[in-house]
Amino acid sequence: MDNTSSRRNFIKTAAMASFGALVLPNSLFAYSSDFKSDKKVRVGFIGVGLRGQEHVKLLAKRNDVEIVAFADPDKRMLAASQKILKDNNKSAAQEFSNGDYDYRNLLKLKTIDAVVIATPWEWHLPQGTEAMRAKKIVGMEVSGAIKLQDCWEFVKVYEETKVPIFMMENVCYRRDIMAVLNMVRKGMFGELVHGRGGYQHDLRGVLFNDGVTPYNSGAEFGEKGFSEAHWRTEHYVKRNGELYPTHGLGPVAVMMDINRGNRLTRLSSFSSKSVGLHKYIVEHAKGGENHPNAKVKFNQGDIVTTQIACANGETILLTHDTSLQRPYDLGFRVQGTEGLWQDFGWGDFNQGHIYFEKTMNHTHRWENTEKWMKDYDHPIWKKFESTAAGAGHGGMDFFVMNTFIECIKRNIEFPMDVYDLALWYSITPLSEESIAKGGQAVDIPDFTNGQWKTRKPVFGMTDEF
Repeated sequence: MDNTSSRRNFIKTAAMASFGALVLPNSLFAYSSDFKSDKKVRVGFIGVGLRGQEHVKLLAKRNDVEIVAFADPDKRMLAASQKILKDNNKSAAQEFSNGDYDYRNLLKLKTIDAVVIATPWEWHLPQGTEAMRAKKIVGMEVSGAIKLQDCWEFVKVYEETKVPIFMMENVCYRRDIMAVLNMVRKGMFGELVHGRGGYQHDLRGVLFNDGVTPYNSGAEFGEKGFSEAHWRTEHYVKRNGELYPTHGLGPVAVMMDINRGNRLTRLSSFSSKSVGLHKYIVEHAKGGENHPNAKVKFNQGDIVTTQIACANGETILLTHDTSLQRPYDLGFRVQGTEGLWQDFGWGDFNQGHIYFEKTMNHTHRWENTEKWMKDYDHPIWKKFESTAAGAGHGGMDFFVMNTFIECIKRNIEFPMDVYDLALWYSITPLSEESIAKGGQAVDIPDFTNGQWKTRKPVFGMTDEF
Protein backbone atom coordinates (compact mmCIF):
# COMPACT_ATOMS: atom_id res chain seq x y z
CA MET A 1 0.00 0.00 0.00
CA ASP A 2 1.45 3.42 -0.88
CA ASN A 3 2.01 6.19 1.68
CA THR A 4 -0.93 8.27 0.41
CA SER A 5 -3.37 5.39 0.84
CA SER A 6 -1.97 4.65 4.29
CA ARG A 7 -2.46 8.24 5.39
CA ARG A 8 -6.02 8.33 4.06
CA ASN A 9 -6.88 5.12 5.89
CA PHE A 10 -5.39 6.56 9.05
CA ILE A 11 -7.57 9.67 8.69
CA LYS A 12 -10.68 7.52 8.32
CA THR A 13 -9.71 5.59 11.44
CA ALA A 14 -9.00 8.79 13.35
CA ALA A 15 -12.35 10.22 12.35
CA MET A 16 -14.08 7.29 14.04
CA ALA A 17 -11.89 7.35 17.13
CA SER A 18 -13.08 8.76 20.43
CA PHE A 19 -11.16 9.99 23.44
CA GLY A 20 -11.89 6.64 25.04
CA ALA A 21 -9.81 4.58 22.58
CA LEU A 22 -6.27 5.79 23.03
CA VAL A 23 -2.65 4.75 22.83
CA LEU A 24 -1.43 4.94 26.38
CA PRO A 25 1.71 7.02 26.95
CA ASN A 26 4.90 5.36 28.10
CA SER A 27 6.39 5.54 31.56
CA LEU A 28 8.07 8.84 32.38
CA PHE A 29 10.67 7.40 34.73
CA ALA A 30 12.92 5.29 32.54
CA TYR A 31 15.62 5.93 35.15
CA SER A 32 15.61 5.14 38.86
CA SER A 33 13.49 7.86 40.46
CA ASP A 34 13.08 8.57 44.15
CA PHE A 35 9.74 10.24 43.54
CA LYS A 36 6.69 8.60 45.07
CA SER A 37 3.31 9.40 43.57
CA ASP A 38 1.66 9.97 46.94
CA LYS A 39 4.05 12.79 47.83
CA LYS A 40 4.31 16.40 46.78
CA VAL A 41 6.43 17.21 43.75
CA ARG A 42 9.42 19.14 45.08
CA VAL A 43 10.42 21.85 42.61
CA GLY A 44 13.34 24.21 42.21
CA PHE A 45 13.40 27.20 39.89
CA ILE A 46 16.40 28.23 37.83
CA GLY A 47 15.55 31.75 36.73
CA VAL A 48 12.80 33.68 38.49
CA GLY A 49 12.57 36.72 36.26
CA LEU A 50 9.21 37.91 35.00
CA ARG A 51 8.56 34.70 33.07
CA GLY A 52 9.71 32.44 35.87
CA GLN A 53 7.50 34.27 38.33
CA GLU A 54 4.43 33.37 36.28
CA HIS A 55 5.28 29.71 36.84
CA VAL A 56 5.96 30.33 40.53
CA LYS A 57 2.47 31.84 40.86
CA LEU A 58 0.84 28.78 39.33
CA LEU A 59 2.76 26.21 41.36
CA ALA A 60 2.35 28.19 44.58
CA LYS A 61 -1.41 27.65 44.31
CA ARG A 62 -1.08 23.87 44.20
CA ASN A 63 -1.28 21.62 47.25
CA ASP A 64 0.64 18.86 45.50
CA VAL A 65 3.77 20.94 44.96
CA GLU A 66 6.48 22.15 47.33
CA ILE A 67 8.64 24.98 46.01
CA VAL A 68 12.03 24.30 47.55
CA ALA A 69 14.56 26.70 46.03
CA PHE A 70 15.23 29.60 43.66
CA ALA A 71 18.44 30.22 41.73
CA ASP A 72 18.85 33.67 40.21
CA PRO A 73 21.62 36.29 40.58
CA ASP A 74 19.03 39.11 40.54
CA LYS A 75 18.03 39.92 44.14
CA ARG A 76 15.08 42.01 42.97
CA MET A 77 13.58 39.03 41.15
CA LEU A 78 14.23 36.74 44.10
CA ALA A 79 12.42 39.12 46.44
CA ALA A 80 9.42 39.27 44.10
CA SER A 81 9.31 35.47 43.92
CA GLN A 82 9.51 35.07 47.68
CA LYS A 83 6.60 37.48 47.99
CA ILE A 84 4.54 35.23 45.73
CA LEU A 85 5.16 32.34 48.12
CA LYS A 86 4.30 34.46 51.14
CA ASP A 87 1.09 35.72 49.52
CA ASN A 88 0.08 32.08 49.00
CA ASN A 89 0.93 31.10 52.58
CA LYS A 90 3.89 29.00 51.47
CA SER A 91 7.27 28.72 53.16
CA ALA A 92 10.14 30.76 51.79
CA ALA A 93 12.36 29.04 49.23
CA GLN A 94 16.08 28.56 49.71
CA GLU A 95 18.01 31.06 47.59
CA PHE A 96 21.03 30.57 45.38
CA SER A 97 22.12 34.00 44.19
CA ASN A 98 25.91 33.97 44.30
CA GLY A 99 26.55 34.70 40.65
CA ASP A 100 25.52 33.07 37.40
CA TYR A 101 26.62 29.54 38.33
CA ASP A 102 25.11 29.18 41.79
CA TYR A 103 22.30 27.17 40.20
CA ARG A 104 24.74 24.25 40.35
CA ASN A 105 24.41 24.26 44.12
CA LEU A 106 20.63 24.14 43.75
CA LEU A 107 21.05 21.06 41.57
CA LYS A 108 22.95 19.34 44.39
CA LEU A 109 19.92 19.46 46.67
CA LYS A 110 18.49 16.02 47.40
CA THR A 111 15.20 17.65 48.37
CA ILE A 112 14.30 18.49 44.74
CA ASP A 113 12.57 16.21 42.23
CA ALA A 114 12.30 18.63 39.32
CA VAL A 115 13.41 22.04 38.09
CA VAL A 116 11.73 24.70 35.98
CA ILE A 117 14.20 26.62 33.81
CA ALA A 118 13.17 30.10 32.65
CA THR A 119 16.45 31.83 31.85
CA PRO A 120 18.02 33.65 28.88
CA TRP A 121 18.30 31.39 25.85
CA GLU A 122 22.05 30.84 25.98
CA TRP A 123 21.69 29.22 29.41
CA HIS A 124 19.15 26.57 28.39
CA LEU A 125 21.69 24.00 27.22
CA PRO A 126 24.10 24.03 30.18
CA GLN A 127 21.38 24.33 32.80
CA GLY A 128 19.11 21.74 31.18
CA THR A 129 21.79 19.12 30.63
CA GLU A 130 23.37 19.66 34.05
CA ALA A 131 19.93 19.25 35.62
CA MET A 132 19.40 15.95 33.79
CA ARG A 133 22.79 14.71 34.91
CA ALA A 134 21.84 15.69 38.46
CA LYS A 135 18.71 13.47 38.12
CA LYS A 136 16.32 16.43 38.20
CA ILE A 137 13.33 16.25 35.86
CA VAL A 138 13.34 19.37 33.67
CA GLY A 139 10.63 21.76 32.58
CA MET A 140 12.29 23.93 29.91
CA GLU A 141 11.03 27.27 28.64
CA VAL A 142 10.89 27.91 24.91
CA SER A 143 13.45 29.50 22.61
CA GLY A 144 15.61 28.48 19.68
CA ALA A 145 19.03 26.88 19.97
CA ILE A 146 22.22 28.87 19.76
CA LYS A 147 23.96 26.13 17.76
CA LEU A 148 22.67 23.00 16.05
CA GLN A 149 25.03 20.90 18.16
CA ASP A 150 23.12 22.09 21.25
CA CYS A 151 20.09 20.14 20.05
CA TRP A 152 22.09 16.96 19.68
CA GLU A 153 23.53 17.50 23.15
CA PHE A 154 20.06 17.61 24.73
CA VAL A 155 19.24 14.28 23.06
CA LYS A 156 22.59 12.74 23.97
CA VAL A 157 22.27 13.61 27.65
CA TYR A 158 18.69 12.40 27.78
CA GLU A 159 19.59 9.08 26.17
CA GLU A 160 22.51 8.69 28.58
CA THR A 161 20.60 9.60 31.74
CA LYS A 162 16.98 8.81 30.79
CA VAL A 163 15.99 11.85 32.86
CA PRO A 164 12.99 13.42 31.08
CA ILE A 165 12.71 17.01 29.89
CA PHE A 166 9.41 18.76 29.10
CA MET A 167 9.20 21.28 26.28
CA MET A 168 6.97 23.97 27.83
CA GLU A 169 5.38 25.34 24.63
CA ASN A 170 2.24 27.04 25.91
CA VAL A 171 0.69 27.97 22.54
CA CYS A 172 0.00 24.28 21.90
CA TYR A 173 -2.59 24.68 24.68
CA ARG A 174 -4.28 27.77 23.27
CA ARG A 175 -8.00 27.12 23.35
CA ASP A 176 -8.81 27.75 19.69
CA ILE A 177 -5.79 25.73 18.61
CA MET A 178 -6.84 22.78 20.73
CA ALA A 179 -10.35 23.00 19.24
CA VAL A 180 -8.80 22.85 15.77
CA LEU A 181 -6.64 19.92 16.90
CA ASN A 182 -9.83 18.21 18.01
CA MET A 183 -11.32 18.77 14.55
CA VAL A 184 -8.14 17.52 12.87
CA ARG A 185 -8.20 14.36 14.96
CA LYS A 186 -11.85 13.79 13.97
CA GLY A 187 -10.82 13.94 10.30
CA MET A 188 -12.77 17.13 9.56
CA PHE A 189 -9.89 18.73 7.64
CA GLY A 190 -9.29 15.56 5.65
CA GLU A 191 -5.68 14.87 4.80
CA LEU A 192 -3.53 17.76 5.98
CA VAL A 193 -1.49 19.47 3.27
CA HIS A 194 -0.19 22.76 4.65
CA GLY A 195 0.21 24.64 7.90
CA ARG A 196 1.34 28.09 8.92
CA GLY A 197 2.27 29.80 12.16
CA GLY A 198 4.76 32.21 13.56
CA TYR A 199 5.76 34.78 16.08
CA GLN A 200 4.08 37.95 14.83
CA HIS A 201 4.28 40.17 17.88
CA ASP A 202 5.54 43.74 18.19
CA LEU A 203 8.40 43.31 20.68
CA ARG A 204 9.98 46.73 20.34
CA GLY A 205 8.79 47.76 23.79
CA VAL A 206 10.21 44.53 25.20
CA LEU A 207 13.58 44.76 23.46
CA PHE A 208 14.14 48.30 24.75
CA ASN A 209 13.32 49.99 28.06
CA ASP A 210 14.64 52.52 30.57
CA GLY A 211 16.59 50.00 32.62
CA VAL A 212 14.09 50.16 35.47
CA THR A 213 10.68 49.10 34.14
CA PRO A 214 10.36 46.22 31.66
CA TYR A 215 8.03 47.43 28.93
CA ASN A 216 7.65 50.44 26.60
CA SER A 217 9.75 52.71 28.78
CA GLY A 218 12.89 53.66 26.89
CA ALA A 219 15.52 52.97 24.23
CA GLU A 220 18.13 51.08 26.26
CA PHE A 221 19.25 47.47 25.97
CA GLY A 222 22.18 45.31 27.03
CA GLU A 223 23.95 46.40 30.20
CA LYS A 224 21.63 49.39 30.53
CA GLY A 225 18.47 47.39 29.86
CA PHE A 226 16.19 45.57 32.30
CA SER A 227 14.59 42.12 32.08
CA GLU A 228 14.51 40.84 28.48
CA ALA A 229 16.08 44.04 27.14
CA HIS A 230 19.13 43.11 29.18
CA TRP A 231 19.85 39.98 27.10
CA ARG A 232 17.34 39.30 24.34
CA THR A 233 18.09 42.30 22.14
CA GLU A 234 21.71 41.21 21.72
CA HIS A 235 20.44 38.32 19.62
CA TYR A 236 18.96 40.86 17.19
CA VAL A 237 22.34 42.58 16.95
CA LYS A 238 24.37 39.45 16.25
CA ARG A 239 22.01 36.97 14.59
CA ASN A 240 19.65 36.69 11.63
CA GLY A 241 17.15 33.85 11.56
CA GLU A 242 13.93 32.38 12.91
CA LEU A 243 14.81 33.30 16.49
CA TYR A 244 11.62 32.09 18.19
CA PRO A 245 10.23 29.12 16.26
CA THR A 246 8.31 27.07 18.80
CA HIS A 247 5.16 29.21 19.16
CA GLY A 248 4.37 28.87 15.48
CA LEU A 249 5.78 25.41 14.84
CA GLY A 250 4.63 23.57 17.96
CA PRO A 251 0.86 23.60 17.35
CA VAL A 252 1.22 22.73 13.66
CA ALA A 253 3.75 19.99 14.45
CA VAL A 254 1.33 18.41 16.90
CA MET A 255 -1.46 18.42 14.31
CA MET A 256 0.84 16.87 11.69
CA ASP A 257 2.18 14.22 14.09
CA ILE A 258 5.75 15.44 13.74
CA ASN A 259 8.19 13.06 15.50
CA ARG A 260 5.25 10.64 15.86
CA GLY A 261 4.56 9.23 12.41
CA ASN A 262 5.95 12.17 10.44
CA ARG A 263 9.04 14.33 10.50
CA LEU A 264 10.51 17.60 9.23
CA THR A 265 13.05 17.06 6.44
CA ARG A 266 14.30 20.35 4.93
CA LEU A 267 13.91 24.09 5.31
CA SER A 268 14.68 27.26 3.42
CA SER A 269 14.69 30.71 5.06
CA PHE A 270 14.79 34.27 3.78
CA SER A 271 15.23 37.50 5.68
CA SER A 272 14.07 41.01 4.88
CA LYS A 273 16.06 44.16 5.50
CA SER A 274 16.48 45.40 9.09
CA VAL A 275 15.02 48.87 9.65
CA GLY A 276 12.36 48.58 12.37
CA LEU A 277 14.47 48.62 15.53
CA HIS A 278 16.60 51.55 14.37
CA LYS A 279 13.46 53.49 13.54
CA TYR A 280 12.03 52.74 16.98
CA ILE A 281 15.15 54.07 18.74
CA VAL A 282 15.32 57.21 16.61
CA GLU A 283 11.65 58.04 17.13
CA HIS A 284 11.41 57.17 20.82
CA ALA A 285 11.06 60.11 23.23
CA LYS A 286 14.05 58.81 25.21
CA GLY A 287 16.04 57.94 22.10
CA GLY A 288 16.72 60.08 19.05
CA GLU A 289 19.24 60.41 16.24
CA ASN A 290 22.04 61.12 18.71
CA HIS A 291 21.27 58.28 21.09
CA PRO A 292 24.18 55.78 21.22
CA ASN A 293 21.86 52.93 20.26
CA ALA A 294 20.89 54.77 17.07
CA LYS A 295 24.37 53.83 15.82
CA VAL A 296 23.88 50.11 16.46
CA LYS A 297 23.54 47.91 13.39
CA PHE A 298 20.92 45.19 13.91
CA ASN A 299 21.62 42.09 11.88
CA GLN A 300 18.23 40.45 12.43
CA GLY A 301 15.87 41.02 9.53
CA ASP A 302 12.49 42.51 10.37
CA ILE A 303 10.62 39.66 8.63
CA VAL A 304 12.03 36.15 8.43
CA THR A 305 10.09 33.45 6.57
CA THR A 306 10.94 29.76 6.79
CA GLN A 307 9.44 27.11 4.51
CA ILE A 308 9.63 23.54 5.85
CA ALA A 309 9.05 20.22 4.09
CA CYS A 310 7.70 17.13 5.86
CA ALA A 311 8.32 13.45 5.22
CA ASN A 312 4.63 12.79 4.54
CA GLY A 313 4.43 15.54 1.93
CA GLU A 314 3.06 18.50 3.90
CA THR A 315 4.64 21.94 4.00
CA ILE A 316 4.84 24.44 6.86
CA LEU A 317 5.50 28.18 6.68
CA LEU A 318 6.84 30.06 9.72
CA THR A 319 7.03 33.86 10.01
CA HIS A 320 9.13 35.77 12.55
CA ASP A 321 7.89 39.37 12.70
CA THR A 322 8.75 41.22 15.92
CA SER A 323 10.58 44.43 14.94
CA LEU A 324 7.83 46.44 13.24
CA GLN A 325 4.52 47.96 14.31
CA ARG A 326 1.73 45.40 14.11
CA PRO A 327 -1.18 43.96 16.11
CA TYR A 328 -0.54 40.59 17.78
CA ASP A 329 -1.39 37.64 15.52
CA LEU A 330 0.52 34.37 15.29
CA GLY A 331 -0.86 33.78 11.79
CA PHE A 332 -2.00 30.19 12.06
CA ARG A 333 -3.39 28.30 9.11
CA VAL A 334 -4.33 24.63 8.84
CA GLN A 335 -5.30 23.41 5.38
CA GLY A 336 -6.36 19.97 4.27
CA THR A 337 -8.34 18.23 1.55
CA GLU A 338 -11.64 18.88 3.34
CA GLY A 339 -11.20 22.12 5.29
CA LEU A 340 -9.26 25.30 5.99
CA TRP A 341 -8.77 27.41 9.14
CA GLN A 342 -7.01 30.74 9.55
CA ASP A 343 -6.74 32.77 12.73
CA PHE A 344 -6.43 36.50 13.25
CA GLY A 345 -5.86 37.90 16.71
CA TRP A 346 -4.88 36.40 20.04
CA GLY A 347 -6.96 33.24 20.13
CA ASP A 348 -10.51 34.29 20.93
CA PHE A 349 -13.08 31.94 19.46
CA ASN A 350 -14.38 34.59 17.04
CA GLN A 351 -10.94 35.57 15.74
CA GLY A 352 -10.70 33.34 12.74
CA HIS A 353 -12.03 32.15 9.40
CA ILE A 354 -13.04 28.58 8.65
CA TYR A 355 -14.27 26.75 5.57
CA PHE A 356 -15.46 23.19 5.00
CA GLU A 357 -16.39 22.83 1.33
CA LYS A 358 -18.89 19.97 1.61
CA THR A 359 -20.51 21.03 4.87
CA MET A 360 -20.89 24.59 3.57
CA ASN A 361 -22.29 23.44 0.21
CA HIS A 362 -19.44 24.82 -1.91
CA THR A 363 -20.29 28.43 -1.03
CA HIS A 364 -16.67 29.57 -1.34
CA ARG A 365 -17.36 31.89 1.60
CA TRP A 366 -15.70 31.97 4.99
CA GLU A 367 -17.60 31.39 8.19
CA ASN A 368 -16.54 32.93 11.47
CA THR A 369 -14.97 30.34 13.75
CA GLU A 370 -16.92 31.04 16.95
CA LYS A 371 -19.64 28.42 16.52
CA TRP A 372 -17.17 25.79 15.35
CA MET A 373 -14.80 26.45 18.25
CA LYS A 374 -17.62 26.12 20.76
CA ASP A 375 -18.94 22.93 19.17
CA TYR A 376 -15.50 21.31 19.07
CA ASP A 377 -13.96 22.81 22.20
CA HIS A 378 -11.32 20.36 23.37
CA PRO A 379 -12.36 18.22 26.36
CA ILE A 380 -9.37 19.38 28.39
CA TRP A 381 -10.57 23.00 28.16
CA LYS A 382 -14.13 22.03 29.02
CA LYS A 383 -12.84 20.26 32.12
CA PHE A 384 -10.37 22.88 33.37
CA GLU A 385 -11.88 26.14 32.12
CA SER A 386 -12.61 27.54 35.58
CA THR A 387 -9.32 26.31 37.03
CA ALA A 388 -7.32 27.89 34.20
CA ALA A 389 -9.13 31.23 34.49
CA GLY A 390 -6.69 34.00 35.36
CA ALA A 391 -3.57 32.03 34.45
CA GLY A 392 -1.06 33.66 32.14
CA HIS A 393 -1.54 33.95 28.38
CA GLY A 394 -5.29 33.43 28.50
CA GLY A 395 -5.06 30.29 30.62
CA MET A 396 -2.46 28.49 28.49
CA ASP A 397 0.16 28.64 31.22
CA PHE A 398 -2.05 26.66 33.60
CA PHE A 399 -2.11 23.71 31.20
CA VAL A 400 1.67 23.77 30.76
CA MET A 401 2.38 23.58 34.47
CA ASN A 402 -0.49 21.21 35.15
CA THR A 403 0.88 18.81 32.54
CA PHE A 404 4.38 19.06 34.01
CA ILE A 405 3.24 18.21 37.54
CA GLU A 406 0.61 15.62 36.65
CA CYS A 407 2.94 13.65 34.38
CA ILE A 408 5.51 13.50 37.18
CA LYS A 409 2.91 12.43 39.72
CA ARG A 410 1.41 9.77 37.45
CA ASN A 411 4.69 8.55 35.92
CA ILE A 412 3.44 9.32 32.40
CA GLU A 413 5.64 10.55 29.56
CA PHE A 414 5.57 14.23 28.72
CA PRO A 415 3.51 15.01 25.58
CA MET A 416 6.32 17.27 24.32
CA ASP A 417 9.67 15.68 25.05
CA VAL A 418 13.38 15.99 24.39
CA TYR A 419 13.00 15.05 20.72
CA ASP A 420 10.43 17.80 20.21
CA LEU A 421 12.63 20.25 22.05
CA ALA A 422 15.67 19.38 19.94
CA LEU A 423 13.74 19.55 16.67
CA TRP A 424 11.85 22.76 17.39
CA TYR A 425 14.96 24.46 18.79
CA SER A 426 16.99 23.40 15.73
CA ILE A 427 14.94 25.59 13.39
CA THR A 428 16.82 28.66 14.64
CA PRO A 429 20.40 27.69 13.73
CA LEU A 430 19.24 25.94 10.57
CA SER A 431 17.38 29.05 9.43
CA GLU A 432 20.49 31.14 10.14
CA GLU A 433 22.50 28.78 7.98
CA SER A 434 19.96 28.94 5.17
CA ILE A 435 19.78 32.75 5.20
CA ALA A 436 23.57 33.00 5.21
CA LYS A 437 23.57 30.79 2.10
CA GLY A 438 21.05 32.96 0.26
CA GLY A 439 18.00 30.88 1.11
CA GLN A 440 19.55 27.55 0.21
CA ALA A 441 17.61 24.54 1.48
CA VAL A 442 19.25 22.71 4.37
CA ASP A 443 18.48 19.29 5.79
CA ILE A 444 16.77 18.99 9.18
CA PRO A 445 18.24 16.19 11.31
CA ASP A 446 16.18 13.29 12.59
CA PHE A 447 16.83 13.60 16.31
CA THR A 448 14.74 10.46 16.97
CA ASN A 449 17.11 8.28 14.92
CA GLY A 450 14.20 6.67 13.11
CA GLN A 451 11.91 6.32 16.12
CA TRP A 452 9.47 8.81 14.54
CA LYS A 453 8.17 5.97 12.39
CA THR A 454 6.77 4.06 15.38
CA ARG A 455 6.23 6.69 18.09
CA LYS A 456 2.53 7.42 18.69
CA PRO A 457 0.83 10.81 19.23
CA VAL A 458 0.13 11.56 22.89
CA PHE A 459 -0.54 15.31 23.04
CA GLY A 460 -4.16 16.28 23.71
CA MET A 461 -5.44 12.71 23.50
CA THR A 462 -7.37 12.89 26.80
CA ASP A 463 -9.17 15.43 29.00
CA GLU A 464 -6.41 15.17 31.63
CA PHE A 465 -3.35 17.01 30.22
